[in-house]
Amino acid sequence: MSDWPEGWTDDNRGGDRGNRYGQGSGSDQPEGARVMRHVQRRPAPPQQRPAPPRPRQAPPQYADGAAYDSGYNTGQVYGGGGRGGGGSNGPGGGRGDGGPAYGRPAPDWGRRIKVGALSLVVVVLAVSIGTYFWADSKLNREVDLSKVIERPKEGDGTNYLIVGSDSRAGMTDEDKKRLHTGSAEGKRTDSMMILHDGSNGPTLISLPRDSNVEIPSYKGSDSGKLYPARGRFTKLNAAYAEDGPELLVRTVEFNTGLHIDHYVEIGFGGFANIVDAIGGVELDIPKAFKDKKSGADFKAGKQTLNGEQSLAFVRTRYAFAESDLARTKNQQKFLAALASQTATPSTILNPFKLYPTMSAGLDTLIVDEDMSIWSLGQMFFAMKGVTGGDGTSMNMPISGSSGGNLVWDKAKVKQLVDQLNNDEKVTVSEK
Repeated sequence: MSDWPEGWTDDNRGGDRGNRYGQGSGSDQPEGARVMRHVQRRPAPPQQRPAPPRPRQAPPQYADGAAYDSGYNTGQVYGGGGRGGGGSNGPGGGRGDGGPAYGRPAPDWGRRIKVGALSLVVVVLAVSIGTYFWADSKLNREVDLSKVIERPKEGDGTNYLIVGSDSRAGMTDEDKKRLHTGSAEGKRTDSMMILHDGSNGPTLISLPRDSNVEIPSYKGSDSGKLYPARGRFTKLNAAYAEDGPELLVRTVEFNTGLHIDHYVEIGFGGFANIVDAIGGVELDIPKAFKDKKSGADFKAGKQTLNGEQSLAFVRTRYAFAESDLARTKNQQKFLAALASQTATPSTILNPFKLYPTMSAGLDTLIVDEDMSIWSLGQMFFAMKGVTGGDGTSMNMPISGSSGGNLVWDKAKVKQLVDQLNNDEKVTVSEK
């Protein structure tokens, strides 16, 4: 019985294996190449868009309603978790939150703005704090008000004694000639003002240097020796020449009854340098005048004064009939304009203008030991308020003269001081 299927013979299976060349041939020769039917190639049909994927059908269920489990996890490994229909790592996959699977994430502009704003605030604070300590370190705190004896009680508000001295410290011979200051040794007061800063606006009161005042008892600023009062009357600027700022403060407090909280002094050179640092001060001069001693030569009208011209303007007195009283008015007018034009954004926000201006002033400024940059800034803005319409400027009320010295009106001075001590609106007139 043959083991081959029906119709198969030994010829079909190649006969004797020993006489076969190949398993597929029944002859002793190799099997020749089969003759293949020629098939004509047809051009490939145009590509068509793939049919949209068929909707996924629910898996078959068993008779009892249980779903068929194929054993594959189609959600985690093979897709179905992304919103694009593909797997999480496939080209159609997503992050599961609708965002792109590849590429950089969208920038968080809100966070960037917050970080940028915070960085800017930190930089501004650092620069401001650095500037504050730099400026504070440059103050020349040379006046010790604790040496002043028998002081009146403090009132409301803050009182500054502002002094312009004729100090020529740091000036060259060329500077002295250019600024018409002469070469006198030592220093004297060229102008004196009380600036009261209170809740009813600032009040600026000029003290004429020729004011007739009594020199009270005082303690020597260097020796510490007590000098008793001798009932001596002299010009106010003589107190400064006799024993410096401490005796000047003592004399002002004794003759007015007003407590002086801070002392500020600047010399000729520093005054001119500040004006030049801010690019000059614009003034409206109502009437032309000249003065050989100060070097003043001004035409009427608006004009910008440089440092040299500004110093001549505030020092001139012989060109006016009222002499020292007219000069104090010009000093008030100029200082208010200087403060107003310095405290502007173009100066404060411009470091190339702010730092030279501060340096020019602070290098020659002399203050009391308790003065800070903060207090100095408050004084500066109070001075600005005088010309801004929020304050009052006046001379100390004068009743007459004695031996060429100006005599204060005692009744008006007392009323003025009471109003300042109580921080009331000033209603006293200078005449």
